Amino acid sequence: MTVWSQVVGQPDAAEVLGTAARAAARLVAGTGDATGMTHAWLFTGPPGSGRSVAARAFAASLQCTSAEPGCGECQGCHTSMSGTHADVRMVVPEGLSISVAEMRALVQTSARRPTGGRWQVVVITDADRLTEGAANALLKAVEEPPERTVFLLCAPSDHPDDVSVTIRSRCRVIALRTPAPAAIAEVLQLRDRIDAETANWAASVCGGHVGRARRLATDPAARERRDKVLRIPITLRGLTDVFTAADDLVKTAETDATEVSGNRDEAEKEALKTAMGAGGTGKGTASATRGSAGAIKELERRQKSRATRTQRDALDLALVDLAGFYRDVLVTASGSPVTLNHPDHERGSGQAAAKWTQESTLRRLEAVLSCREAIEQNVKPRIAIEAMLTRLYVG
Repeated sequence: MTVWSQVVGQPDAAEVLGTAARAAARLVAGTGDATGMTHAWLFTGPPGSGRSVAARAFAASLQCTSAEPGCGECQGCHTSMSGTHADVRMVVPEGLSISVAEMRALVQTSARRPTGGRWQVVVITDADRLTEGAANALLKAVEEPPERTVFLLCAPSDHPDDVSVTIRSRCRVIALRTPAPAAIAEVLQLRDRIDAETANWAASVCGGHVGRARRLATDPAARERRDKVLRIPITLRGLTDVFTAADDLVKTAETDATEVSGNRDEAEKEALKTAMGAGGTGKGTASATRGSAGAIKELERRQKSRATRTQRDALDLALVDLAGFYRDVLVTASGSPVTLNHPDHERGSGQAAAKWTQESTLRRLEAVLSCREAIEQNVKPRIAIEAMLTRLYVG
């Protein structure tokens, strides 16, 4: 399988990127026209469309050493896709934003010549999280890029203004679309060896998000959490249910955050302590260990920010599922032949459609969307969730 087989349901984008990779290879070899290749790219698309996957595949094709860039077999492709290539830097924000200090350090690093003689590639997976200062630091590098450096930025298309217009104007835009369920099911079967029935089910309920489809197909706990969220609308029979459901949602998100970062946090802390001299002997060890307190405190701050981001992402996923349920209720009530977001919960959305007016369903949908916005604006999750569920109960 080539690296382009990872870019699910995006044939047009894969063709454009493949052409650019071939032009880049000619530029490196000094053998011909490099038309089609540029130093800065912006990958946009809805959540789950595979923006970062497409960027990583393009990075791999730039480092590929075969006659056809993106072969998926050479060392350049393997190390780029696995995240271990020395000249491919993945910037994945662990907190709520990317700071100016982080970006300045990255820009300095990107100015170096590639160790492998091909390209220095910088992939920023959430360019919409750049602070104003970080965006300005990146802009200077994009305006005057080093000869062999390529910047690959990823940002959701539903908020294009989150990436400054000055940066966008200097990038070639690759617009991705939501992959079709058939394409998602196919890649789950071929890449992940998932049986056809499970793959088709996961593809039909994932909302076009390839990563989530894989998780639903392979993780029973993820399936149970989704089912629990989708049962909320028809089980709110009193205020007690409101607070119980809110508690469950928040605690589930906190558990997700702990599972994702718990072991990693401890490993990072131990590695830092070792680097700062913990457990060592000899002259100067004691003072080095005492001096590590500040570094450990800064690490804990970053870990806390990462946990907050993970918790919010988990809550947002639950809210997206809820919004999809209310959309299904409206579709059912209108008699539209449009495919449901949650076809496996068709019975529940049908019961709700028969019980609620379309106006009350719209009010409930607006409550969910308002909750997403409130959490994004740093309202405490529990308060935002309880307010939303109260509105869902009242109707």
